[in-house]
Amino acid sequence: LAKRSIDARGSQVLVNVAVDVFKLDEEIPQSIWSTDLLRDVSSAPEFIIVGAGPAGLFAALKCIELGLKPIVIERGNDVRDRRRDLASINKDHIVNPESNYCFGEGGAGTYSDGKLYTRSKKRGDVNRILEILVAHGASDDILVDAHPHIGTNKLPKIIQSIREQIIDLGGEVRFNSKVTDFILENKTLKGVVLNENESLKGVGVLLATGHSARDIYFLCQQRGVKIEAKPFALGVRVEHQQSLIDQIQYKCSADGRDSYLPAAPYSLVSQINYKGKDNGVFSFCMCPGGFIVPSATANGEVVVNGMSPSKRDSKYSNSGIVVSVDEADFRKFKDKKELAGLFYQMDIEQKACQMAGGTQNAPAQRLYDFVNKKTSNSLLDCSYQPGLSSVSMDEVVPERVATILRQGFKSFGGKLKGYLTNEAQILGVESRTSSPVRIPRNRETFEHVEIERLFPCGEGAGYAGGIMSAAIDGEKCIEAFSFKYLSLK
Repeated sequence: LAKRSIDARGSQVLVNVAVDVFKLDEEIPQSIWSTDLLRDVSSAPEFIIVGAGPAGLFAALKCIELGLKPIVIERGNDVRDRRRDLASINKDHIVNPESNYCFGEGGAGTYSDGKLYTRSKKRGDVNRILEILVAHGASDDILVDAHPHIGTNKLPKIIQSIREQIIDLGGEVRFNSKVTDFILENKTLKGVVLNENESLKGVGVLLATGHSARDIYFLCQQRGVKIEAKPFALGVRVEHQQSLIDQIQYKCSADGRDSYLPAAPYSLVSQINYKGKDNGVFSFCMCPGGFIVPSATANGEVVVNGMSPSKRDSKYSNSGIVVSVDEADFRKFKDKKELAGLFYQMDIEQKACQMAGGTQNAPAQRLYDFVNKKTSNSLLDCSYQPGLSSVSMDEVVPERVATILRQGFKSFGGKLKGYLTNEAQILGVESRTSSPVRIPRNRETFEHVEIERLFPCGEGAGYAGGIMSAAIDGEKCIEAFSFKYLSLK
């Protein structure tokens, strides 16, 4: 079996498969990746990796392949201890700013879904990344599914297995270790300072801190490391009953989909004219059979995201519905220069918190009410554990974004009959779609445009958009370092 996908476009749902056929005496090609590529690096040159998300962990494995000793630095807890931090957010409304849904071993994807889909096949070898995940405990279904998914209930064990292999082969992984300064000498990054008191030096530094490590952007600005404002997407997360999405997509009865079919996803995009200019509104991180989770990284802000367990068996379906925002939207914060988009993002998240009561309750509104500018007198049951507060979303998101979202939902309702209903509701805000800052790097060497031996990487640097692309980017950065500094061709 080479590939498996579901086609629900016609009157009959089809499961399409592609297979590779071999003669009985023909040798079947082996996997691209195996542990035979790895070696003991206990005494090798030390390379510092800041962040234990997919970019950092896959970079660490690539270091070992190429004969470097990775020192992985993670500000948050390991996957096991992160669970207590998540419970504290959901039950007590307390956010640990160092360990939460965004920070900690495995990064944001560990406890928010584990989707393994990337639209860009030019980024690198997707199959290699999938095979490494399988080698560390993932189901081999991800090698053939058109939209592979591990699930937030299974990914932590895989992440732990990768960490254990890194350590077994001589690398290091340090938790509760926050980078508080750079060791810069003559435009060269020599190392980092941890927790304000420990200096750590290495032959190079990979900066793979994720899209929410705002303190790193502040540190870059403070230390003269060039950064740039970057557009991102902002909006809400919409939740329907999964049974409704199944009926729409599979054209099945209210009794439910056939047992061999997974919870139905959807992908939506529309162009909305606003003040004479077309603006895209689109679904983002769609989670069939999933849950909405709190993804704030500080108290006093509310951020929502979505996730699905491996079986995707929740009764709810949710998706981000977002609109691109750029420097024209950030004008209020132009005095913040490269961090204008970050302050714009922070301002909206803090407003969402204030409007919903100052806890981790999310501002919410029934979908049809939002489209018709009507405050919801009551809200639906929801998968979001901290709780909801009935709020007009127009008071949370900027007027331009709200207007485009409203027209976008009308368009989506025309594409998927039954989608635009008051039996669905929106939660705010979906604001961590990508980083509002880019850390520029050379296209050929992957090195920072001004600072030698600094390799900005993954989502936090503005060069990836999910688990797969971040993992590939981590590997590419290590390869680029090796080509330039170790002459490994």
